[in-house]
Amino acid sequence: MVKWIAQRTWFPYATERLIPVITWLLITFPLWFSPFHPAVVAYFIIAFDLYFFYRAINTVINATKAYQRITVGYKINFNRKIDKNPKINEINHFIIIPNYLESLEKLKTTISAIIANQYPGNKLYLVMAFEKQEEAAKEKFKIINNLYRTKFSKIFDTYHQLSANEVPGKASNQTWAAKQISAFVRENQLDPQQILITICDADSQLPKNYFSYLTYEFLIDKEHIYHFYWAPVLLYSNFWQLSFIIRIQATISSILRLAFLSQKENLIQISTYSTNLWLLEQINYWDVDIIPEDWHVYLQAFFKFGNKVKTLPLYTIVNSDAVNSGAIWKTLVNRYEQEKRWAWGASDIAYTIRQSFTAPHIPWQSKLKKILYLSENHLLWPTSFFILTISASIPPLINPLFKKTVLGFILPKLSGFILTLTTSMLLIYIYLDVQLRKKVKVATPLQSVPLLLIQWYFLPFVSFLLSSLPALESHTRLLFGKKITYKVTEKV
Repeated sequence: MVKWIAQRTWFPYATERLIPVITWLLITFPLWFSPFHPAVVAYFIIAFDLYFFYRAINTVINATKAYQRITVGYKINFNRKIDKNPKINEINHFIIIPNYLESLEKLKTTISAIIANQYPGNKLYLVMAFEKQEEAAKEKFKIINNLYRTKFSKIFDTYHQLSANEVPGKASNQTWAAKQISAFVRENQLDPQQILITICDADSQLPKNYFSYLTYEFLIDKEHIYHFYWAPVLLYSNFWQLSFIIRIQATISSILRLAFLSQKENLIQISTYSTNLWLLEQINYWDVDIIPEDWHVYLQAFFKFGNKVKTLPLYTIVNSDAVNSGAIWKTLVNRYEQEKRWAWGASDIAYTIRQSFTAPHIPWQSKLKKILYLSENHLLWPTSFFILTISASIPPLINPLFKKTVLGFILPKLSGFILTLTTSMLLIYIYLDVQLRKKVKVATPLQSVPLLLIQWYFLPFVSFLLSSLPALESHTRLLFGKKITYKVTEKV
């Protein structure tokens, strides 16, 4: 029966539209159900508000735990821990920097952070993964190679040519680059299981302890061949160059990413991360026909090897840029497009459902848990703003009789009270934000403190414009089969 369902031609179509349909049903639920059963709608809204409050508390707890672990991690000398391990000589690091139309200055800043690392350069290989269609790519590589070739064991340049079965984006570029690494490793008779691949975004500044910390965790990890490693990528590099609207988003995103670090069972890497070459070869690298590649490559590995596959946390900080295109309007447009691209990750749920039917070697509980976790995250994204802010006023408005009941009278007030409690968590967000920026040497000038507090009054507007709305567009495009194209996010 399971195999029969998976082979039906309608199955991919149905799975791709499942989450978008649920998204729209949840958003419109108070509109079409209030005329008949307003009390049910009211209880749904209250339950959702309480659940969101629970999530906010959970985020604060997990973010605080992660921050404390990072504070401890900064004091550890990982170089000293790995120096005496005889296996360290077998490990080599390849850093892939996928890039397209990135400025030379941005690339130099990223490479300089790698060079500043505490790890010996003769064990580091830099891979500049260009797109062949970029005319200036070879000239950029020539400059980079002249500047930094003595700092690495070797610097590679790869030029990815988009083929008919591929879509533009990091996945296809990284796959091309990783295949070149595989050829080099085989040619030099190196062990793929001892080759660590780090995907480093063009604007990601790796911390000084990144490779020593990563190597230490890899050496003590008995099942390291099945694992990814991730440190939170926080958006603080250009913090004071941003408009307050983008700054709010950068802060929220950074705190959420920090909180993910403490969720060991559900942790999945994003943006900049590491794994070993053997694992990538086993899953045939990144699927080249998808846009959101980070969670997807984790799922590829999961459906190959099951529960052995995990993402392990690195308690340090990767500093990165938030969107900044110079002009405010252009920046807002680019930030909207970036969020829309991230929300396109909802397509991974359809992939997960389909793969679950073809992976009998994995317990059904594990597959269901993955589906529910992905669905929870992608459903909250476009729906939470609408349910939290306007849904409570709809049942009394649509059904005047319900307004005369006790539940109808207290619903807006109760919902508002729970939302106020939820919003109070922002005080801890603000504290963590300031402390995290100290870690990456982004100070808070005294004269900027009032603005940092006042800007949070605009959070509902920012959440709608730069989170819920682009996510809803992505889900709606999935619903109607309208694909999106990968657009490089501009960061000047």
